[in-house]
Amino acid sequence: MSGMATLLSTRDSSSLQRIALRPVTDLNGIAALQPHYETLCRAAGNRLPFALHAWHLTWCQHFLNCDARIRDRPLFYVLHESTGTCVGILPFILSRRRLGPLKVGSMNMLGADPAITEIPTPLIAPGYARQAVRAVRDALAAEPDWDWIHWGGLSGELARALRDTSGLIWRPPLADFVLDLPPTWEQFRARLKRNIRESLRHCYNSLRRDGLTFELQVITDAAGVRRGLDRFLELHRLRADLRNTVIHPNRFASRVSRDFLHAVCERLAARGCVRLFALRIGRETVAMRLGFVIADALYLYYSGYDPRWARYSVMTTTVAEAIKYAIANRLRTVNLSPNVDQSKLRWSPRRVEYGMAYEPRQRLLSRLANGAYLRARAEDGARPSLLQRLITRRTWQ
Repeated sequence: MSGMATLLSTRDSSSLQRIALRPVTDLNGIAALQPHYETLCRAAGNRLPFALHAWHLTWCQHFLNCDARIRDRPLFYVLHESTGTCVGILPFILSRRRLGPLKVGSMNMLGADPAITEIPTPLIAPGYARQAVRAVRDALAAEPDWDWIHWGGLSGELARALRDTSGLIWRPPLADFVLDLPPTWEQFRARLKRNIRESLRHCYNSLRRDGLTFELQVITDAAGVRRGLDRFLELHRLRADLRNTVIHPNRFASRVSRDFLHAVCERLAARGCVRLFALRIGRETVAMRLGFVIADALYLYYSGYDPRWARYSVMTTTVAEAIKYAIANRLRTVNLSPNVDQSKLRWSPRRVEYGMAYEPRQRLLSRLANGAYLRARAEDGARPSLLQRLITRRTWQ
């Protein structure tokens, strides 16, 4: 159920503002938030698919309680100003693990999944970060069932507001990589470094030398996306199976992840957001990259290709053609997705950082559980102990 709204008075540098905070704790309540998401995404200038209502609702429908050892419940904090305008949505998921009489609760921003949600993203309207942080932390302090909070996707005002608070343990930020697009492909190509320009020449010339031609299909309709995702998942698996190159895990190995991808893409395709880039040579689709257009930005999500065509660098060609598509459609940016990877860095993108922090509760058991959690995540972590068994990683089936 959705909880009762509470009014919190917060003072900024200019005026006294009354912020109404309402917890939403079930799927019906989350489904009803769609108009607030749309208003807030526009106000916040959101350009990420992971902050959309369709993503959050579909995520909850598929990933909540998919591990029988862990009990999840949504705890979305929705904030309104006195006029009724929604100024913030912080989508937390409270997860409870139990071993005998012991219980441990963790609060995570929605997106604690097997790297399906690449950037967990709260939504805060400009100018409301400090009020939102104060209101949400007051509400969390009254919530008894968590031992630590994992704050993620923190940028701009929200990151600065949280850095001004005490009790947080900051982790290395998540690095994202964004291309700012000029009006033409020629201008874009001219500013690239020599190595990527040479790579692009190789991509196109190698096909031409062997008498091959390619076609880029951009699939946008719901029926086409539904069919295309099956081939995308096959190519993604083929790429993940390679062992003589940079390892890329199969992010959709589990049934729940595949079902989620189909469901969220169907919803987003109905809104005109999906771009499934398919590189075809002859009658065969040899490489694909899934993308989402949000406002004036293209977000490039996961990809896959047939290793039999690797000598033609078909994945580089697919990315280049996707960038050309974005420029031709007057989009302003292309997001190459987070995490440091040479295949992204060679495009000379702009680096965007999202802060990450843990906030352990001050009671003894909470501090011990949080410490064990951090050790378990470290590469040199100790072997599993009782507490580490309580915080064991999920199994995504």
